[in-house]
Amino acid sequence: MANLPADRVTPGPPFSTVGIDVFGPWYVVARKTRGGLAHSKRWAVIFSCLTTRAAHVEVKEDMTSSAFINAFLRFTSIRGPVKEVRSDRGTNFVGALNDLHANAVFIEDGPVGDYMQKSGIKLTFNPPHTSHMAGSWERMKGLARRILEAMLLSQGSKELTHDVLVTFMYEVCAILNSRPICPISYDPDNPIIISPSMLLTQRCTWTTYHLTYQVSRRSIKLCGSTFRCYPTPFGSNGVPVTCRTCKRVRSG
Repeated sequence: MANLPADRVTPGPPFSTVGIDVFGPWYVVARKTRGGLAHSKRWAVIFSCLTTRAAHVEVKEDMTSSAFINAFLRFTSIRGPVKEVRSDRGTNFVGALNDLHANAVFIEDGPVGDYMQKSGIKLTFNPPHTSHMAGSWERMKGLARRILEAMLLSQGSKELTHDVLVTFMYEVCAILNSRPICPISYDPDNPIIISPSMLLTQRCTWTTYHLTYQVSRRSIKLCGSTFRCYPTPFGSNGVPVTCRTCKRVRSG
């Protein structure tokens, strides 16, 4: 297996290097007429940070380059400037090169470092038929689809509107950015879980679960009367984790 690209492992501000893709469409109610409801299509652009693994989703009305540019400008207005963008060779991405003042960089043309510039956006296209090179943001797109499908099922048979779809997309972002991005510690004294949302907001989310120990007289006779801490190796991290256990005490 080859090494990860440099933009995946180089520290930097969130969303400095992103992978983008489009998914959809969904039918939303455009307007009400005498004959019924008129529907139109909506698509979504997902921006996946390659370093912090955070995600951002914007809704667009069509698959034109101008719609993508508007979605990209909304994204940069919220998340800040972008240095490098990776994507496939979508027609709306290629058509937006001139309007975005971006420099197209094709991986098979040579080293990426030769095309590095001090200012502007560098847009790197993956070679054709190489979806495996976009696995980091393809995975995020799949997760966003599954979360959105669950939300649409919970809505039932109600008609989907543009406003509701945009709200759903931001809720999808919140769920994606709240997932843990490192092995979870089983130590109750270390409840902090690092997530993309923590890196974006600089806020630590503490768990509110408090372990309480209620031992009956019968259980005290069986297993002992005192609780002590012992390092117990278990979990995916493979290191001893200190857990509060009950030590068996012999009577007499």
